[in-house]
Amino acid sequence: MHSFTPDDVPDLTGRRAIVTGANSGIGLRVAVALARKGAHVVLGCRDAGRGEEAEQHVRSVSGSSAVELRLLDLASLASIRRFAAGWEHPLDLLINNAGVMAPPRRVLTDDGFESQFGINHLGHFALTGLLLGQLRAAGDSRVVTVSSLAHKRGRLNFGDLQSARAYRPWAAYGQSKAANLYFTIELDRRARAAGWQLTAAAAHPGLARTNLVRNRQAGPVLDLLGGFLGVLSQSDEAGALPVLYAATASDVEGGDYYGPDGPGETRGNVRLVAPSPRVLDPETAARLWDRSVELTGVDYRALEPRT
Repeated sequence: MHSFTPDDVPDLTGRRAIVTGANSGIGLRVAVALARKGAHVVLGCRDAGRGEEAEQHVRSVSGSSAVELRLLDLASLASIRRFAAGWEHPLDLLINNAGVMAPPRRVLTDDGFESQFGINHLGHFALTGLLLGQLRAAGDSRVVTVSSLAHKRGRLNFGDLQSARAYRPWAAYGQSKAANLYFTIELDRRARAAGWQLTAAAAHPGLARTNLVRNRQAGPVLDLLGGFLGVLSQSDEAGALPVLYAATASDVEGGDYYGPDGPGETRGNVRLVAPSPRVLDPETAARLWDRSVELTGVDYRALEPRT
């Protein structure tokens, strides 16, 4: 694949996009690139102050006034429902980007979910489901979910999805990132079975210098990792490129997964990459889907396969 840059993003005039976690890092870079190409971009952010700063930054850098902040806390199903209920327009593009990584202890969401599984997977599962009508109304919509290299070590523990019995931060993170890919592939399968013009794809940023890695409260492992960033990693701007490609390139197909082409997919140009074979298992994907519906209470019956 050629060297993809933000300049290669096509004209998006008239299209509406939501980017979760758009106040910093990958999400902020994606929001700027989309706004610069004419999209109406909504920043879904948890913190009003940081969100307002991000909104002003995107407007200033992109030169677009079609940028707005809407509060969205993916650790709260009530917040997700309020956000979705306030969206009245067709939705062309949903970027499921927000996330947390390896907090030092078992932190719970407002609804009692382990924070990584609750925010990284269940929050985006609920948000996407609640916006299905708006995505369908757009006619040719796209959902891009941001996963991670860590998905390759992730295994779903259906006996303890919330890590209530034993919490290991990195195991929980890997599980949540694997869940992102199971969700993407199953969403694509169900959308096609229902005859919808909805493309579900995924991407990962490689090893990018974002707030996730710079978070000093994330424990000694991330502190150690930070020491190697200059050698192994790439900027958050470069890390955003696979997400932008998955969101806007004309040759993207449902179920595609994009990442860097460099050593270990840690950095480099954008290319189509192979997920762990584990996340291609349809039975596990369907089981996770059904469990996610139970946990969130979000109705996905519109995408049930035709009989």
